[in-house]
Amino acid sequence: MSPAGRRRREEGTLGRRLSGALAVIPARWASTRFPGKPLAALAGRPMIEHVYRRALRAERVGRVVVATDDERIARAVRAFGGEAVMTRSSHPSGTDRVAEVAAGPAGEGARVVANVQGDEPLICPEDIDRALAPLLEEGGPEMSTLAVPLAAPEDFLDPNVVKVVVGGKGDALYFSRAPVPHPRDLAGPASGEALRRAWAALAPRPLRHLGFYAYRRDYLIRLAGLPPTPLERAERLEQLRALEDGARIRVVEAARDAAGVDVPEDLARLEADLRLRSALEEEVRRWPSTSS
Repeated sequence: MSPAGRRRREEGTLGRRLSGALAVIPARWASTRFPGKPLAALAGRPMIEHVYRRALRAERVGRVVVATDDERIARAVRAFGGEAVMTRSSHPSGTDRVAEVAAGPAGEGARVVANVQGDEPLICPEDIDRALAPLLEEGGPEMSTLAVPLAAPEDFLDPNVVKVVVGGKGDALYFSRAPVPHPRDLAGPASGEALRRAWAALAPRPLRHLGFYAYRRDYLIRLAGLPPTPLERAERLEQLRALEDGARIRVVEAARDAAGVDVPEDLARLEADLRLRSALEEEVRRWPSTSS
């Protein structure tokens, strides 16, 4: 979409109904590591606004909704012209919060629902479109997600970095915190030169999973109604519930890695990057005023 087209699209109500997927951004106040994170300022605007506007720029997205259990977040979203839906506070995960919206009035008529993480203010709209494309085709998978090649061997061993193994048809075979696919030569403690040699020879290059999901609406509602599964509990990865249920999850390689914000220090690093901050401030200046 051209810049002019994007601008015309944003000049209306930001949450207006159009053809396309429903994008839901789960946002809660009570984050253990970063309370109030959705309203943390980035380039002079709340982080949730950056995510919202980037999601709306995806051509395959027709409507964007913030799903929250906190009136402070809802008021902030409505203040910049966005749409917020109040949800229950008892949800154990963002997926359950998104499913509540999908099953309610906001989800009526939507065939595909995207779960856009509210702590990724640099998410690329084109990557959202890439992930949505397989679900908008007849006979496509039940779900899709994004991944990028792992950048460093240390990330391969980091249990906080979730890896995904993909089959020949592009669907996920498994997600894990362990280093998978695991090279046989990487036996025992892996460090230093041995790790670098094994890493250089490893093919295909391991993929790091990004926390974006899209679902066929009916399947999302089914998935949220299933109990946690053994693999999900073992790895603490809720996408394994879908694999254990027999769902296909198409893995789409993202063109750009989106920096997530988990703790205040992550946001401080983004703010301290002068080139990034300048680019974001310029982007904000181009945003049309939508509040009324």
